[in-house]
Amino acid sequence: MNDSIALASPAAHAPGVEAFTFGDPAPVLDGREVFDYLECWFNGRYYDPPLSLDGLAKATRASVYLDSGLKFKRNLLARTFIPHPLLSRAAFEQLALDYLWCGNAYLERRQSRLGTPISLQPPLAKYMRRGEEGRFFQVRGWQDEHEFAPGTICHLREADINQEIYGMPEWLAAMQSALLNESATLFRRKYYNNGSHAGFIFYMTDAAQKEEDIDSLRSALRSAKGPGNFRNLFVYAPNGKKDGIQLIPVSEVAAKDEFNSIKSITRDDMLAGLRIPPQLMGIVPQNAGGFGSIKEAAEVYAANELEPLQARLAQVNEWLGEEVIRFRPYETQPLGYPLDR
Repeated sequence: MNDSIALASPAAHAPGVEAFTFGDPAPVLDGREVFDYLECWFNGRYYDPPLSLDGLAKATRASVYLDSGLKFKRNLLARTFIPHPLLSRAAFEQLALDYLWCGNAYLERRQSRLGTPISLQPPLAKYMRRGEEGRFFQVRGWQDEHEFAPGTICHLREADINQEIYGMPEWLAAMQSALLNESATLFRRKYYNNGSHAGFIFYMTDAAQKEEDIDSLRSALRSAKGPGNFRNLFVYAPNGKKDGIQLIPVSEVAAKDEFNSIKSITRDDMLAGLRIPPQLMGIVPQNAGGFGSIKEAAEVYAANELEPLQARLAQVNEWLGEEVIRFRPYETQPLGYPLDR
């Protein structure tokens, strides 16, 4: 779109109305696409994930509710975890976080020359790839691959209905809500960063102004481009009526974007995808009754969500043949002993 659209030129035609816009429109919605959900393609060495793990990792930080919810689950697992000489608390937290954000967790058994395990370390799931016949690779970039020794990698995966190579995270259905929540926040930030907020219409009807003055004013407005999403408009109408020069703010935009409604609805979608009660996330209730007892919500959550997660992560014990992942019972009261006991 051209910066200037002349509806009538005073020099060539009879006096008329001239209007033009300035400032290029800024895109609001990003072009990030992570739902190219295809089958796991085998490239000759390993299978590619069914969706972009890099895009999935970025999406976890699209909304404060999604990122905080994943960290909340990780913290509860770490709180009840009992460290083992082969698996430290820090290593377990990385293992749990990988399983929660992408539905895949990997554990490498590092062993001595005699074949006995000396430690268990979690390679980052974002860069792990699965090959045929139990082979695993760590792919950090183009021609930057590392193949692990056979039998040294344990792969925990969240069950998926479309393929059996990689796991898919439980919160995947809430992806669009997280991106919409992010888009609404970014749109509102640009709205306030714009110097004139929603822009304005500069309206002139005073024919006594000189054409040189009009040209100078037009140039000044064109050079005052802001960083926001809105464009300003200059209107010149000779032989106008009363109030020959007016500055009219465009305030209707604030009423039409429904910022609060979008934020609330997408927040509820993400909490439903994570299956976390709102009182455990520190969300302030909007009604007088509140959300109910936080202790009862925590106990129900521990029974319905925390214990199944613990059981899935404990599958490492079957692979290793030793009980390295153990959990203490969840208690709502503060623990009366150190966490590393």
